[in-house]
Amino acid sequence: MLPEPRAVIFDLDDTLYPFRRYHLGGFAAVSAHLARNHRLDATRVFRHLVRTSKSSDRGREIQTCLVAFGLPQGLLDTLVRVVREHHPRLKFAPGVTPMFSALRSHGFRLGILTNGPREVQARKAAALGLPRYVDTIVYATDHGSRVGKPDPAAFAEVLSRLNVPASHAVMVGDDERCDVEGGRAAGLVTVRSSVFIPASSTSAHGLVDRFSAIAPTICRLLEQEHAHHAA
Repeated sequence: MLPEPRAVIFDLDDTLYPFRRYHLGGFAAVSAHLARNHRLDATRVFRHLVRTSKSSDRGREIQTCLVAFGLPQGLLDTLVRVVREHHPRLKFAPGVTPMFSALRSHGFRLGILTNGPREVQARKAAALGLPRYVDTIVYATDHGSRVGKPDPAAFAEVLSRLNVPASHAVMVGDDERCDVEGGRAAGLVTVRSSVFIPASSTSAHGLVDRFSAIAPTICRLLEQEHAHHAA
């Protein structure tokens, strides 16, 4: 029988929705800004940013955009701010809300533990309507060293809010270092999600490639952990 109380803690980006959607929204915001303030063609700018994001200059999309369109490098900070302050239009990947319902039906408390600037991550959470589905959202960079996961202080905070011991909690995320290694170090059972980011190997207790597998995998792992400690 599963222990009570118990909880599942989720990462956000590339775990519950494809992070690329956020990037595309940022590119659209930059394109609109440059069209409005510098009379550039928004479609051309957007296409350039998307194309660059698939090239070896990935991560330097804005810098290459400034060069390509003859704009001063001094605009970089402004455009980075445009990306960070835009209000994204996001939606859960198919299967996420049924997964939440399945976990609730098993009595799990649900939390989010996400890295990144609080104001940026809060806009993502609002766009997804996350507060309707989970018990708490913890912005990892608000706690401990303020560098975010895998800092154990961030895991301690979400466990405290959910009022669940680490041994009765599962961390689900796509990042091996932040989510898996961080979760294991904090004493949680861990599940690596490869729904959006393929993973051939992991030190997590479980590996899933579809949302429908998460609830049964979590229940099985906690049953095993409970049986092991009871033996």
